[in-house]
Amino acid sequence: MIPRPAPEPTALTRGFWEAAGRHELVVQKCSACGVYRHYPRVLCPDCHSPEWQWTPVSGRGTIFTLTVTHRAFHPAWADRVPYVCATIELDEGVRMVSDLPAEDTTRAEIGMRVEVFFDEQPDDGATLPRFRLCQNPPAYVVQE
Repeated sequence: MIPRPAPEPTALTRGFWEAAGRHELVVQKCSACGVYRHYPRVLCPDCHSPEWQWTPVSGRGTIFTLTVTHRAFHPAWADRVPYVCATIELDEGVRMVSDLPAEDTTRAEIGMRVEVFFDEQPDDGATLPRFRLCQNPPAYVVQE
């Protein structure tokens, strides 16, 4: 089996990958206006401040959109098709992209609750934050 391509941390993203290695999900938070952001950027997109810190987030969210992929874009995914690639909207408001585990492929739908898990990559030692359907989703009350 061909391994997944490993992340290549930069000075800007190193804190994200180090936190993932500790099984902690973090995003940038602007020190000036408090806006959460992901993907990592030098300046706040709202107030343009260069001041920020890595801030832990819940790791829980909702599938904002998804696609079921039937053709591998890289040889490492050839034996995994079909798989779900989803945009996850975290409870804190930022969005992340993740593939979902094989067992979620036929069940995943827009609006479903998801939670982060950390996937250890044996070939390169990287830890990838990924998302899966919640094991115990909250009960929703439909209001009429």
